[in-house]
Amino acid sequence: MSYVDGFLLAVPKAQLEEYKAMARKACDVWMEYGALAYAECTGEDVPYGELTSFPRAVQAKEDEIVIFSWIVYKSRKDRDEILEKVMSDPRLKGDMENMPFDGKRMIFGGFDCFLNVQKGQAL
Repeated sequence: MSYVDGFLLAVPKAQLEEYKAMARKACDVWMEYGALAYAECTGEDVPYGELTSFPRAVQAKEDEIVIFSWIVYKSRKDRDEILEKVMSDPRLKGDMENMPFDGKRMIFGGFDCFLNVQKGQAL
């Protein structure tokens, strides 16, 4: 089965286009080094819950939008090798130093996939 890195973050609405440009560049780099899939999604139906919610998890402010993203790899081993290459790639150095969001509120983690059913074409 595959391995997935998942991300949840809040981006100021005023910097959303800057974030999207950064994400497109990052996607190209990740895919070039061997990622199987790369997805970035803007929150459209993510209500602020009373106890838990996507916005609460990243302490989203009223002027921010929640981003949910993931990267798929063949295995944890592949992920570790790809991530090392991505993190040392000069095309992303400037982006990593000047991110258009508060990285301290980003939630991320790696997940071992135990079920993955897909119908039709990739999104």
